[in-house]
Amino acid sequence: MSSNDTVSVAISTTLDTIQVTQSTPIQKQNFNKLLSYLRKIQIILPELTKCNIEDSETLKSAIHLLTKHISSTNTLALECTTKSKIYLLLNSNKIVTSLENHTKEISAALKLLPPLISNNGLSEEILALSNFMLEEKYCETSTELELNEKIELGIRERNLDRSYANNLLKSIADAVGISTEQSVLRQEYEDFKHEMENVNTLQAEQIVAMLGKADILATVEEREKKYFSKRNSLGRQPLEPLQSFYCPITGEVMDDPVETPSGHSFERHAIVKWLSEENNLCPITKTPLKVSGLRTNKTLRQSIEEWRDRNTMIFIGSMKSRIVSNDEEDVVTSLGKLKDLCLERELHQDWMMMEDYLPVLVSLLATKNRKIRSHALVILRILATDHDERKKNLVKTDDAIKLIVCSLARNIEESKLALQLLMVLSDNDMARNIIGSSQGCILLLVTISGSDDPQAASDAKQLLETLSFLHENIVQMAKVNYFGPLLHLLSSGSEDVQQMMAETLSELEMTDHGKVMVCDTGALESLVAMLSHIDIHMKTAAILALEKLSNVPQNGLKIIKHGAAEILFGILFRESLSIPTLVEKVVATIMNLALSLSSCESDNGEAPFLESEEDVFKLFSLISLNGPNVQQNVLRTFLAVCQSPSGLNIRNTLRKISSVQVLVQLCEHENQTVRSNAVKLFSTLTKDGDDETFIEHVGVKCIETLVKIIKTSDDIKESVAAMEIISNLPKTPQMTRGILDAGALQVIVSILSNRFQKTELMIESASGALCRFTHSTNEELQKEVAETGIIPIIIKLLDSGSTKTKQNIAISLKHFSENSNNLSIPVRTKTSFFSCCMASPDTSCVVHVGTCTIESSFCLIEANAIVPLAKVLDEPDFGACEAALDALLTLVEGQLLQKGSKVLEGCDVIVKMVKLLSSPCVKLQEKALVSLERIFRLVEYKQKYKALAQMPLVEITQRGNSGMKSVAAKILAHLNVLNEQSSFF
Repeated sequence: MSSNDTVSVAISTTLDTIQVTQSTPIQKQNFNKLLSYLRKIQIILPELTKCNIEDSETLKSAIHLLTKHISSTNTLALECTTKSKIYLLLNSNKIVTSLENHTKEISAALKLLPPLISNNGLSEEILALSNFMLEEKYCETSTELELNEKIELGIRERNLDRSYANNLLKSIADAVGISTEQSVLRQEYEDFKHEMENVNTLQAEQIVAMLGKADILATVEEREKKYFSKRNSLGRQPLEPLQSFYCPITGEVMDDPVETPSGHSFERHAIVKWLSEENNLCPITKTPLKVSGLRTNKTLRQSIEEWRDRNTMIFIGSMKSRIVSNDEEDVVTSLGKLKDLCLERELHQDWMMMEDYLPVLVSLLATKNRKIRSHALVILRILATDHDERKKNLVKTDDAIKLIVCSLARNIEESKLALQLLMVLSDNDMARNIIGSSQGCILLLVTISGSDDPQAASDAKQLLETLSFLHENIVQMAKVNYFGPLLHLLSSGSEDVQQMMAETLSELEMTDHGKVMVCDTGALESLVAMLSHIDIHMKTAAILALEKLSNVPQNGLKIIKHGAAEILFGILFRESLSIPTLVEKVVATIMNLALSLSSCESDNGEAPFLESEEDVFKLFSLISLNGPNVQQNVLRTFLAVCQSPSGLNIRNTLRKISSVQVLVQLCEHENQTVRSNAVKLFSTLTKDGDDETFIEHVGVKCIETLVKIIKTSDDIKESVAAMEIISNLPKTPQMTRGILDAGALQVIVSILSNRFQKTELMIESASGALCRFTHSTNEELQKEVAETGIIPIIIKLLDSGSTKTKQNIAISLKHFSENSNNLSIPVRTKTSFFSCCMASPDTSCVVHVGTCTIESSFCLIEANAIVPLAKVLDEPDFGACEAALDALLTLVEGQLLQKGSKVLEGCDVIVKMVKLLSSPCVKLQEKALVSLERIFRLVEYKQKYKALAQMPLVEITQRGNSGMKSVAAKILAHLNVLNEQSSFF
C-alpha cells in the first residue's frame, strides 16, 4: 500500500469518527472539543498527499498509528452512543479519562509526521495542533459530579429510603435526557442493570440495588398492589412508639438518634446542646462524653421511620371518612394534617392517590365552609404540581374544573388559591381546553388581571396568555386573543391582508411565551414565504415580524431551519443596500438568529448559518458601509457565531479576510456600544489566532487604546476582553515591550492590588495577563515585574481568588521560582581569626543556600508562598491544583531535593501529594507520582510516608497506565513493600 493509500484510509477513518462523535448523547462539551480537533485533522490529512511524499515505511507507520488511535476514539464514541445513558453517566469519570488518553495518543501520533514531510508550513500546523491536543483537558460537569457523589453517599450510608432512590433516579433521568415516564424509565433501568451485570463488582451490585428501590420504576398497578398488601396487614389502630424511640432529654420520639460509646441514644440536637452548655458528662451514665464520640444510630432511625410510615398509612387510610363528616371543625383539622403530610414527603402524596382522595377533595369545593374549600384547593395544588398523571386524573374528575372556576369568583384569598391551581393544571393540554371553555372562566380571569393584588393580576394575565391561543371566541368575550384570527388571515388572506397581518404581528406586545406560540401555530411558513415575494413591501413586513419573533432563541433556530437565513442574506446583499432602514432590520434579524445559535438551549446540528466564506466577507464588509446600529449588530452577530459550537471555522475565516485590521480601528470608535462589541470580538479571535495576523496589525497605538479601555470603560465585559487581548497577543519580545511601554503592567498591578474593588472576571483576566510577563526565559523582565511589589499581593489571591485566578497566580509563581536558585546570592564564608570567636546569624535561604529576597531572587520561601500554594492542592479544580503543584515542585528540582523536601514536608505538601495519587485527573496523578519517586529516595521520607502511600501506589499498579505502573512499582520497591522481582508486577 502506498503512502497516499495509507492517507486515504486515515481520512476515511477520521470522517467516520467525526460522524459518530457528532451523535454522542452525553458528554457533549467534551466530545465537541474532540470533534474540533478531528475536523482539523480532516483538513490536514488531504494536504499530505500534495507534499510529494515518498513511500517511506516510517511515514506509513506514523499514519497507520494515527489511524489506529482515531479508530480507538471511534470505538469510545460508539460505546457512548449505544450503551445505557444511566451507565454512561455513572461512568463519566472513566469516559473523561479515556477522552484525555485518546487525545494524547492522537497528539503523539501527529507529532511523528512533521519530520517526515517536506512542507514546512504544514509541519508547523501539525506540530501546533499536536501541542494543543497534548494540553487539552476534559472535565466532568457539576451535575455528573454531584450525582456520582449522591450515589456514593447512598451506598456509604446504606440509604434504602425509597424517596431517596426516586429523587436520585429522577435527577439522573433529567441529567441524561431520559423521560420519567414509567415504561421508559423502567426499560432504561433494565438496560443499565444488564450492563452492570457484566461489571460484576460489589459497588455495581449496590448501585443496582439502591436504584431498584425507586417506586417510579413500578407501574401504578404494581405500586397499588404493594401498598394495599402492606396496608391491609397493619390493622386499623396506630401503634404506640417503643420506649427506645424516646429521647431521654426531650421526652419526645427522636428524628435523628445518635448513640454514645456507652450504648445510650439521644436526639442529636438535644445531646449536642447538652454538651455545649458545659455538661461534659453523659446525662445517664455521668461518664465523660464529647460530641466527637457520638455516632448516628442507623438501625434505630430506620425502626422509627418504619413505625412512622406504618402509622401514617393507617392515618391516611382512615382519614377519608372523617373529612366528609358533618363536623366542620374536625374536617378543617383533618385537612390541615393531610396538607402537612403532603408537604412532608412525596410518598405520602402517592398513598393519598392510591386511597382515591381526588373525588373526595373535589367534592369539598362545593361546601359552604370557606376554610374547607381553601384547604382542599391547597392539597389539590400540591398533588398536581409536577405530576402529569395526577393532573389528568384531576381534570377527569367530575365537575373538578367547574368547581375550581367557581372559587375564582369568591373572596380574593380563595380566588388566588384557585388561580394557582389552574396555572398548575394549564401545563396539560386537556386541562387547557376545559379551562378555556369553562363558562365565565375568561371573564373572571380578565377581572382578576385588573385587580390591585400584583401577584394575582400577574398570574391571571399569564394564564390568559396560555389560554388565548386555544379559543377564537375569547376575542369577543374578553379581547385577549389577538393571534387566532390574525394567524388565519396571515396564511389564507389576500396579499394586502397578509402584509397588514405581518405588520400587525410586528407591532403587538408579546411575551416570549407568546412569540413561541405564534411560531408553533404556523406563522413561520407564511412569513418565510413572504420573504421571497417580488414586492419589497411584502418582504419588509415579513422581516419586521421575523425580527420581533426571532429574539427568542427557540424561534431563532426554527427560523434558520425553515431556510430563512439564506433568503435574508440574499435580500441583504442584493436588494436592501439602497434602503438603509431595511438593512438595519435585516441585520437585526440575522443577529437574533446568530444569538439563538449560541444560546444554551440551542442544538444547531441541522441549522446551517454563515457557511459560505463569501457571506462572511460580505456581512463583515457592512461594518465599513453603515452607521453604528448596523455596525454593532454585525459585530454581535459574529461574536455570537464565533462562540457557538461551530465557531472555529468562522473565526478562521474572519482572520483570513483581515478583520483584525478593521477591529483594531473600531477599538477607537466614538460609539461605546460599537467599540465594546469590537473589543469582545477581537478578544475572541485572539484566543486561537495566528500570531502573524496580530503582529502585522496590532501596533503601539492599538495597545495604548486597549490599556485605556481597561482603565476607563464602564463595561466590565469590555474591560475584561481588552485585558484578554493583552494576555493573548503574541509573546514576541517586541510585542511584550510595546505592552510594557503602554503601561499595561502598572494597570495589572493596580487591579490585583485593589482586588476587593474589582469584579472576579477582571481579577481572573488580569492574573492571566500577568503570566506573559513572568516567563523564566526573561530574568530582566521578571525583575521588572517583581520590583512593582506584585509578588506579595498575588500570594494573597491564593487564599481569596477564584480557582481560575489561583491557577494563573500559581503559574506566575512557578515562572519566578524557576530562576530563584540561579539568582540566590551565595553567602561568603568568613575565614578570619575573629570569625572563630564571633558567631554570625545564618541568613541563607534554607533551600537555595544563599541570600534570597522576594524582589531579587523571587524566592517562594521568602515570599511565604508555600502554605497558600499547599492549600490550593486541596482545590477540586484540576487546573488550579496542577499549577500549584508545578510551582511547589520547583523547590525540589535537581540538587534542591533534600532541602526542598524538608520545606514541603513542613507545610504538609508531601501528604497532599500522596492524596493526589488517588486523583481522578491522570495528569495530576503522574506528576505527583514522579515527584514522590524522587522524594522517597530519601530514607527519612520513605519511612515516614510508607504506610500512607502504600495503598494508592498499589491501586496505580493495578489500574494506572503502563508508565505509571512502572513508576509506582519502583516506589513500592523503594518502600520495601515488594521486591523488584515480585510476580505481582
